[in-house]
Amino acid sequence: MLRLTPKYHLGQVLRHRKHPFRGVVFDVDAMFSNTDEWYDNIPEESRPRKDQPFYHLLAENDQSFYVAYVSEQNLVPDETGEPVGHPDLGDLFGDFEDGRYPLQFQLN
Repeated sequence: MLRLTPKYHLGQVLRHRKHPFRGVVFDVDAMFSNTDEWYDNIPEESRPRKDQPFYHLLAENDQSFYVAYVSEQNLVPDETGEPVGHPDLGDLFGDFEDGRYPLQFQLN
């Protein structure tokens, strides 16, 4: 059975299961909605299923800040309780509180 209802929500801090980064959800696709070229660049043995939610994250690792596009199967909630330092957070969210970022803009 397809599970297209997102498990995580906007403003939630998540971390990647395999790679050392975490980020804040700022958009969700109910299923894969990127290019075939992007998908084909993932090693075949690591490719996630396309029939699941994919999350856009304002992400950070030890070296940089960036935007990540990650399948739900590769994400888990971040339990550190620490804020994310991405410089674009203030454009979309309010201050970090109770382990999440409240939306600070109007949705269409």
